Amino acid sequence: MPPKNPENICQIFREKDDWYQATLSSARRWGVPIAVQMAIINQESSFVADAQPPRPLILGFIPWFRSSSAYGYPQAKDETWADYQQKAGNGWADREDFADSCDFVAWYCATSNRKLGIPTSETDKLYLTYHEGLGGYQRSSYLSKQWLLNTAQKVHQRALRYDAQLASCRQELEQKN
Repeated sequence: MPPKNPENICQIFREKDDWYQATLSSARRWGVPIAVQMAIINQESSFVADAQPPRPLILGFIPWFRSSSAYGYPQAKDETWADYQQKAGNGWADREDFADSCDFVAWYCATSNRKLGIPTSETDKLYLTYHEGLGGYQRSSYLSKQWLLNTAQKVHQRALRYDAQLASCRQELEQKN
C-alpha cells in the first residue's frame, strides 16, 4: 500500500516506520542521500510494490506483452536487477521489498557516480542515467526526449523538497530507530 501523502517525506516515514531505516542503511552503504532514493522511487513506481508498465491492448481489448521487464518499487529491468544482485552481493533481493529497492537505487546512483562522475547531489542527472542506462547517458540519448528532461527536473525538485522536509523531522526519526 503506497503512503497516503507521497509529497511529504516526514509523513511517509511516520506512516511506513521501517522505510526510514531502509533508506538510511542504503545511504550509509552507497553514499546516496535518502532524498535522492525516495524521489527516484516516487517517480518510478509511486511507491507501489508490484508496479509494472501497462500492457498494451490489441483491438482495444486483448492484453498484449508488456514493453519492458521493469518491475517493483524501483522499476528495475530483469537484467539490471540481476547485475545488481551479483555485483552488490544481494542474490536474494526482491523488487517488491522496499529495503532491497532502496539498496538497488542507491547502488545504481553510486555506480553512476563512480563510472560517470555524476555527483550524488545532482538528482536530475542521476535520474537521466537511471532511466537511460549508463551507455544511454554517455550517448546523450535523453537530449531528444524533452519529456524526460522535464521529468528529470521534476525528480530533482522533489529530492530538494524531500531533503528540506527531512531536515525538519530527522531528529524525531533518529530517536525512533
